[in-house]
Amino acid sequence: MEQNPLVTERIGKLLLRYAIPSIISLLIGSLYNIVDQIFVGNGVGYLGNCATSIVFPLTVIGLAAALLIGDGTAAHLSLCQGRNQTENFHLCLGNGLLLGAVFSILYMLFFFMFTDNILTAFGATEATLPYAREYGMVIFMGMPFYVISNLLSGVIRADGSPQVSMLAMAAGAIFNVIFDPVFIFGFHMGVLGAAVATISGQILSCVIAILYLPKSKTFRLKLKSFRPKFGAVAQALPLGISSFLTQAAIVLTSGVSNMLLVKYGVDSAYGSDIPIAVMGIVMKVFAIVISIAIGLAVGAQPVIGFNYSAGNYKRARDTFRLTTILTVAVAIAATIIFEFFPHALIRIFGNEGEAYVTFAVLCFRIYLCLVVFTCFQKSAGVFLQAIGKPVQSILVSISRDLLFQFPAMIIMSSLWGIMGLLWAAPVADLLAFIVTFAFITMQMKRITGETGEKSK
Repeated sequence: MEQNPLVTERIGKLLLRYAIPSIISLLIGSLYNIVDQIFVGNGVGYLGNCATSIVFPLTVIGLAAALLIGDGTAAHLSLCQGRNQTENFHLCLGNGLLLGAVFSILYMLFFFMFTDNILTAFGATEATLPYAREYGMVIFMGMPFYVISNLLSGVIRADGSPQVSMLAMAAGAIFNVIFDPVFIFGFHMGVLGAAVATISGQILSCVIAILYLPKSKTFRLKLKSFRPKFGAVAQALPLGISSFLTQAAIVLTSGVSNMLLVKYGVDSAYGSDIPIAVMGIVMKVFAIVISIAIGLAVGAQPVIGFNYSAGNYKRARDTFRLTTILTVAVAIAATIIFEFFPHALIRIFGNEGEAYVTFAVLCFRIYLCLVVFTCFQKSAGVFLQAIGKPVQSILVSISRDLLFQFPAMIIMSSLWGIMGLLWAAPVADLLAFIVTFAFITMQMKRITGETGEKSK
């Protein structure tokens, strides 16, 4: 153990090794959606962007399931490595893959059966439903590949191969970036072309991730690994609940937000469709910042998890502190861009007139003004997950979106319409930060007081 680089290597160097591939992998995942918005916005218009915004939270449901299994399994692997007990891990991963495959297929079939009802519930109007249907039907054909590739991403990182995880995601994203304009502009396929390019990239990522498994470092999948045995994966799932709830909250807040934007947008100067299109863009840009924050935290997770389970509490604590400093720095830089250069951001996605640009500027400046608090909260949730504290991690993860933003959106929009909906986000950010800071302070005091604390 003393020769393990997770114990002996300089923390900053370890973060560079693990966090950069993690950040790139998550950014690549965000690019799938944002690239579609850019090309669809310029090739189809804001109605096409409405379609991608409506389908987006539905795909996040698949991502939530993938991270519940994948991040939980990855955290479990890190803890097993710290205890030098990895011999039965293959059963956990095999059952996790089986569970992910079954879920994704059932979810795909459910969407095909109730397509229009589901899309309408998530904000599709008479004008946008045809676009959303065309885009969504193709996107859901790739759902099993999307779930499995994201499930395996965290496991591959925890296995000590973050570069492979990054390669798998990068290959799919690069394919998407190249072929999005080809299908949209070259073949004149519109939103259908964007969807085809997206799922093709996801299939490629999935294939690369699966091909890694026979070369894994700390486990070997066998035929018996896939024999249904829920107990094998049950111990890992609680460690992934934080990641699951983070994504589930995005689904809930996005779905409710879309419905409220339609409801109160009718009585505003922007109409029903412009707010949904713009909010979709803002959320995708927001996802890029959150991807960096979570990427830093996820990159630190193996270091924190290994050292905490091995009794090196000070090293685990110091790793989190450095991660937090970097996360806050990134969030401050992003806030400066949102507040002072929103016009430059929105022009990337096309120009649909004065009302469109005006609402977009308001969204960036108001909705994202306290993004630094959100980034800290996401980082703290992953830290608590890494040290095997699923209950605390869950409470931190749900505080912003479920406990505060969800009711704030409903109450504030009923009082102040569409502007109340925008201000609900910074209110939730502030309240969630207070809760998160309290949890982290208590946990840090407990770790500091642990007997047998090591200096490294």
